[in-house]
Amino acid sequence: MTGASLAIPPRRLPALRDVVVLLKPVTWFPPMWAFMCGVVSSGVPVAERAGFLVAGMILAGPLVCGTSQAVNDWFDRHVDAINEPDRPIPSGRIPGRWGLWIACIGTILSLIVGWTIGVWVGAATVLGLILAWAYSAPPFRAKANGWVGPGLCAAAYEGLTWFTGAAVMSGGLPAPAILLVLALYAAGADGIMVLNDFKAVEGDRLSGLRSRPVILGERRAALLACLTMALPQAVVVGLLAMWGAPIYAAIVAVLLLAQLALMPRLVRNPAAEAPRYNATGTSLYVLGMLAGSFGLRAIA
Repeated sequence: MTGASLAIPPRRLPALRDVVVLLKPVTWFPPMWAFMCGVVSSGVPVAERAGFLVAGMILAGPLVCGTSQAVNDWFDRHVDAINEPDRPIPSGRIPGRWGLWIACIGTILSLIVGWTIGVWVGAATVLGLILAWAYSAPPFRAKANGWVGPGLCAAAYEGLTWFTGAAVMSGGLPAPAILLVLALYAAGADGIMVLNDFKAVEGDRLSGLRSRPVILGERRAALLACLTMALPQAVVVGLLAMWGAPIYAAIVAVLLLAQLALMPRLVRNPAAEAPRYNATGTSLYVLGMLAGSFGLRAIA
């Protein structure tokens, strides 16, 4: 036996706890919340499609979102070695190419569950997975483009999962009003996705990732993010009022005003304040999504 062969580490499976960390359960909340908004906006009683509802929640959270996190961490492993070296892949806790295999297995399971639920859900699952891989993987690697990446992420996390929730409950294509409101909230979520880039500006610069804070500078990127988050919500307020849901329009308006009050602090120091705003302003944003979904239910 040669000295070189003795240096080869033994094959091993990743520990379950490290796989769970790789799939980032904390990130499952936004798509599962958007899925719930889709369920509410459909106007269909939950008891009528309870089994499909449970399957859809699993699809939106652990499967599609978890898979997207594995894809992202695999193709971001060199960036994470700078920004977050304790992540499972750069730290070696997920050894070899297991990060890629986990992403592939999650993709297959997501497709099976999505098409089992129904045609529209299956189609949304396919599109969501395409966006997940295109966001992180070459040759597209949309996240390297600060103008394209956040929009793709927002479309997958908020728009497609809202669509999935409504489609699961209705058993078909959601109503035009639902499609319009979910598109507006997905557009606004583009700004939320940019907030996540402020924590990694230095690593993004070193690795060549052209995030919006890198392109515009932190202050201007924060201003644009605030505008992107606020304008679609203002349109939702107007639509709900026009469609005969003034109470829900007022709720969304109050939540928007509270966000506007928090935004100046974010703009003054984006890198330091982005986590705080995510905990406060973003929470108000997603509460507005739920209020909007109840407004859609009221006019259905």
